[in-house]
Amino acid sequence: MLILSLALLTLGSAGCRVTQEEAGEAPDVDVEVDPGEVPEYDVEGPDVDVESETREVTVPEVEVETEEKEVTVPDVDVTLPGEEEEGN
Repeated sequence: MLILSLALLTLGSAGCRVTQEEAGEAPDVDVEVDPGEVPEYDVEGPDVDVESETREVTVPEVEVETEEKEVTVPDVDVTLPGEEEEGN
């Protein structure tokens, strides 16, 4: 399970190639404004009491039988940009 998690993390962080095509530039802006004020609020939340109690309820009794079967599952191969496929 740990190996699968590490593989997915690696794939997620290295799954694409990003190439900068053009340099960006911030706009030149000259703005004069009154900064204003943020309103003040006094917020008082409700008091919440959470407790638990034991009650008797009717629940079904279930027995489960299992068996092994062959099923079709996905097989995913990922080729990252710049990698050559096997056999080439």
